Amino acid sequence: MDIQTRHNPSFSVARTLLGPNESLRLETGAMMAMSADINVDAKIEGGLKKGLKRSMLGGESLFMTTATAGPSGGWIDVAPSLPGDVTVVDLVEGSPMLIQKGSFLCAEQGVDIDTKFGGLKSMFGGEGAFLLRATGQGKLVLSTYGALDRFHLEAGQTVIVDTNHMVAFAESVTMELKKANESKMKSLKSGEGLVFSFTGPGELMMQSRNPDDLIRYLSANMPGNRA
Repeated sequence: MDIQTRHNPSFSVARTLLGPNESLRLETGAMMAMSADINVDAKIEGGLKKGLKRSMLGGESLFMTTATAGPSGGWIDVAPSLPGDVTVVDLVEGSPMLIQKGSFLCAEQGVDIDTKFGGLKSMFGGEGAFLLRATGQGKLVLSTYGALDRFHLEAGQTVIVDTNHMVAFAESVTMELKKANESKMKSLKSGEGLVFSFTGPGELMMQSRNPDDLIRYLSANMPGNRA
């Protein structure tokens, strides 16, 4: 399977080139276009219990779409809902990736998508108590709101990230929720009351825009909400 990206970084699209009878699992609604010989089927991946966990706890769709190429192969384009970047992760066995809700686009059949309890630190940080957990081996495509930043943290190296700018991180990375400033009042005044502290080793991905800021802007400027 080969994945090509274009229109980066503002309005990115990922084109997946499928071999004969090869399949791709994608988030419902992510498909933009495809060749005529692609067969698309939507089902509850992994059974009802796992599908409900992914939907209700992980913030993704209950149904997972599977696109399968015909005998001659084919292609399918996937795109995120928000303007921003997409990135391809080569997931390897034994090195799971934890993903924020809304950032999963598609993956090879060898990649399994489940949910994992991120702890109360994740919920109070604005990401929800559960994160998506990608395991197995194969290519995984993630999306961001805005541009993408990827860091490889060395063992013991720490980076502080605003809670709504986190996209994904290796399970080997330790995440802690903390105040942005030792003084609670200063943290509240700065508008950055809580942040995530990530400590390596492992990869960390961030997005340059905050989805909550977009929601607040749209809500404030909806007809009837203006002063």
